[in-house]
Amino acid sequence: MSTLLTTGVGVTTLSSFTGSGLSIFPADKPEHSNPPYLQPGDVIGITCPAGYIKREDIQPAIRILESWNFRVRIGKTVGARDFTFGGTDEERRADLQQMLDDKKIKAIMCARGGYGTARIIDQLDFTHFKSHPKWVIGFSDITVLHCHISRHFGISSLHSKMCNSFPDDFSKAEPIVQDTIMSIYQALTGKKMKYSAPADSRNRLGQARGILTGGNLSIIQGMSGTDSEIETNGKILFLEETGEYLYNLDRLLGTLQRSHKLDNLAGLIIGGFNKIKPDDPGEEFGRTVYDMVMEKVKKFRYPVCFNFPVGHQKNNYALKCGAMHTLNVTRDGVTLQE
Repeated sequence: MSTLLTTGVGVTTLSSFTGSGLSIFPADKPEHSNPPYLQPGDVIGITCPAGYIKREDIQPAIRILESWNFRVRIGKTVGARDFTFGGTDEERRADLQQMLDDKKIKAIMCARGGYGTARIIDQLDFTHFKSHPKWVIGFSDITVLHCHISRHFGISSLHSKMCNSFPDDFSKAEPIVQDTIMSIYQALTGKKMKYSAPADSRNRLGQARGILTGGNLSIIQGMSGTDSEIETNGKILFLEETGEYLYNLDRLLGTLQRSHKLDNLAGLIIGGFNKIKPDDPGEEFGRTVYDMVMEKVKKFRYPVCFNFPVGHQKNNYALKCGAMHTLNVTRDGVTLQE
């Protein structure tokens, strides 16, 4: 796993080659662009649009962000609690809204995932954000924000670890943990990212170019038919999941298939599918994640790769949702390059 440290900034094009030919995005869809990259002294806000986190639990993240020469603004929802949530719906909405509107805040890092972003997304006003975009950072439940922002505004965001994944002592952390945390810094400061994954005999070989989109599978399925529904036409889609039964994974993937979200992809990336719950005795599902995925995409020709380093796991690298990428799946391995 490596990152390419050459800087590159710009607006992506609106066409990409898919497994079934050339796909042009509709004319009324926003052109994708990156928010301004961060400079030393810029402010990163920390907020809790979903689950609850203690104030002391974000201290490791604050130390590392400040070591990168950024300033940190702690939101009112950090330490707030309404049962499982980081404050009431209104408190979480107001805190995130303030950070979306504050010109001094250049990036917003969500403290943790959990559940709750979908409860406030329709009450958020993105008017100022659209005129003054900034990086929104997080994964899991934060998939709601990634998909909503991409669908309506064509603004890139950062799918990455959050405050609750930062190590207490960065110098003593495992190399893979250090590397994934540093990928956040590299992405936020304008490095063009390049990632690799080992070869897998079950991969479908090929090359694709398209805007990167995706996130947590159950969150994506939960947004189906809503104003935040993911758009996949002509894009490279990545998926990850944790803590589900095999039969439910098949149902979630089946919903993507039946809603034609898999029909016209440029490529498909399967990340970590971890902590799969055991089947009930006598109710064995009898299919692996590999079986399910390939069954759903068997009539298409785009490349597919498995075990990519993204998801609820240590090797969860920062990915720029909304940025143009090239996916290359070969017998020797996989690369994804911005």
